Amino acid sequence: MKKILSRLFAPAAIGIAILGSSSSANAQYAQIVNQIPELLSPALSGSMNYRGFVDATATFGIGNDRANFIGVSTTQGFQYASWFFMGVGIGVDVATSSTSDRYTSLRPDPGYGPSMARTKAMIPLFSDFRFNFGSNSNASFYADIKAGAAWLLGNSFLELNNGSLSTRTQFILRPSIGVRIPVNKQKPKQAVNIGVTYQLITANNSWGYWNNSYYDTTLNSLGVNVGYEW
Repeated sequence: MKKILSRLFAPAAIGIAILGSSSSANAQYAQIVNQIPELLSPALSGSMNYRGFVDATATFGIGNDRANFIGVSTTQGFQYASWFFMGVGIGVDVATSSTSDRYTSLRPDPGYGPSMARTKAMIPLFSDFRFNFGSNSNASFYADIKAGAAWLLGNSFLELNNGSLSTRTQFILRPSIGVRIPVNKQKPKQAVNIGVTYQLITANNSWGYWNNSYYDTTLNSLGVNVGYEW
């Protein structure tokens, strides 16, 4: 098990070391390099600090092609240092497209191209990186980055103004910042998180109405998230 973990973390350690040795790297890179032993020691010794998260998120689309998302997700992973958590997660979202009648009137008749729906379920699968600022025993700030892939469920595409989001793999990025509030003095790992979030979905496989082919599209949305950790 130790050999496997060493192979998993070795590329990350080498990458950070390269950044630290660059002449343009600042003092922060050097500090991170110095803390590599602290990050690797729990993983190699088997004493990693398990953490779990459950989050509810609501984001509202901005831009021309846009959709609103409401969902829940869970992340499981390990606290490698007091300020750094890394894990993997999965969620279930409901996506509702915001379309304009101005575009609807110009679309082809039903039956032309793939079937469309304005409400779709979506499954995101992601890596989660979380940074804590302050003591776990008191209210503090956090920054969280979720990055991975997402898939729409079912056969129909999500209808958009310029086309539709297909059921193929999409890239998803969801950074958040907020406040962490402990709820149990005896167990400071238990806390409520409240924050704001931005969600980016990009795809090169969206279906265009006008050219009867696939095209690149980007969905942007802003919103809030509420979570619980233990």
